[in-house]
Amino acid sequence: MQVLVLNSGSSSLKFQLFSMPDQTILCSGQIERIGFNDSIFKFKNQKESIEFETPILNHKAGLKLVSQNLLDKNIGVITTPEEINIVGHRVVHGGSSFSNTTEITKTVKEKIKALIPLAPLHNPANLEGIEVAEDIFPSAKQVAVFDTAFHQSIPEHAYKYAIPNEFLTENKIRLYGFHGTSHKYVSEKAIEFLGKTESKIITIHLGNGCSMTAIKNGESIDHSLGFSPLAGLIMGTRSGDIDPSIIFHLKDKLGYSLKEINNILNKKSGMLGLTGYSDLRDIEIMAAKGNKDCQLALHMNAYRIKKYIGSYAAILNGLDAIVFTAGIGENSTLMRQLVCENMDFLGIDLDIEENKIRSKGLHEINTKESKVKILVIPTNEELEIAKQSVALFKN
Repeated sequence: MQVLVLNSGSSSLKFQLFSMPDQTILCSGQIERIGFNDSIFKFKNQKESIEFETPILNHKAGLKLVSQNLLDKNIGVITTPEEINIVGHRVVHGGSSFSNTTEITKTVKEKIKALIPLAPLHNPANLEGIEVAEDIFPSAKQVAVFDTAFHQSIPEHAYKYAIPNEFLTENKIRLYGFHGTSHKYVSEKAIEFLGKTESKIITIHLGNGCSMTAIKNGESIDHSLGFSPLAGLIMGTRSGDIDPSIIFHLKDKLGYSLKEINNILNKKSGMLGLTGYSDLRDIEIMAAKGNKDCQLALHMNAYRIKKYIGSYAAILNGLDAIVFTAGIGENSTLMRQLVCENMDFLGIDLDIEENKIRSKGLHEINTKESKVKILVIPTNEELEIAKQSVALFKN
């Protein structure tokens, strides 16, 4: 069985083609900086790899480029679209409608579309990926794996907001949580590494979108993103936590429409709003050159992460490990160092030299004296999606 997994982020697209159930990767790749003229396309099969820059202005164009390379006579790995049995899609927001992996139907697509206001940077790209995949691979089963599913274990006292009860009971307004596939995958790897039946872990997913999860004995008990993927940490273009009264001030005093405010908070804030750059690699380069805005933004970003580590250590009543994952978490030596500085009270002690080492697998970067393990674990949302997609048709 061949399973193609499509993982659309707000400005990226990752894909892998698996032979299942043996989990052999037939090809993989990613597109970075979607929406820019210098988008980067990467494609790798079992024998060779290619990489080039080209304008990729939206996810639809990116998916068409993926399919062209899958079918390419020289580097492709399939000869006809019919060779793909399942296409597994990461879908960010499932709301209260979806708590499990689901085969995609017209009704499912309509519900994903209805949830776009709650995930305006992601659900449109996810839905677009589904519709393009249906055209390109018409004989394949299309499956949705929801980011919100892993967080269904969060208790009511953590997911409920302090607003009138009817907004939860009648309108389903609550914390849902996201990046669940990633947090689930890396937490399982961390638990396996710790070798403990009981564990207290904080997973830190840092990419263009960022989130943190408090995980007790393998279950999510709290999470930084909320009703939508706008709350919590400072992100590439999203503000993260702000005083809600700012929204009313922007509307009533400064004259912005609600549509404009939504666009500002989701697409013009975060690191982009602070520095003019949304890609952390650009920000680190400019900070090293003395750009004060970039230097401040990096410290603000790390400061917010520290605050969540402290609060989650409190609700866990202890801490065995923190886990860095995703594009920034796995690759930014500087961000990990800024986060772990002056955290000795919590028993977090970073080994500076180990932190500089790049590793393809799980990498322990704490000192021997550190009471808390500091782990870098590459996420593999695609494999998790493939496994869940195949399991759906076994049941």
